[in-house]
Amino acid sequence: MKINVNLKALGKRKASVQPAVCEIDGCPATVRELILAVVQTGVEEYNQRMEHSQLLSCLTREEIQEKAQAGKVGFGVNYGEKKAVLSAAQENAIQCFEDGIYRIFQDGEPLEKLEDPVCVTEDSVFTFVRLTMLAGRMW
Repeated sequence: MKINVNLKALGKRKASVQPAVCEIDGCPATVRELILAVVQTGVEEYNQRMEHSQLLSCLTREEIQEKAQAGKVGFGVNYGEKKAVLSAAQENAIQCFEDGIYRIFQDGEPLEKLEDPVCVTEDSVFTFVRLTMLAGRMW
């Protein structure tokens, strides 16, 4: 099933929203299942990029401008040698959701608990917002 996903990061100087289409297995019934499915897709894509890394890549002016608007210009190269471990990534994603590191919205409505039901359709838009913790300084 294909779902529409918006990825946002609060705290960036420029508001960056990156719409994407995520293809997941099955149809998740709860927030937990949605997170596990999206993480599985992300891990598979990451590991595939590691296997198919190119020796030389270049960017066109249009690609540079698009990436600059999103907030990061890069080649999409993973410089690490380790592949992502699916179970560890899924465990981490669940823990981060419980700890409030990121929030998920479905069509603008917040999804608050892991066991909340989710009605996924092809028209649904899920927005993942990574929250930035503020750090202060004591004088």
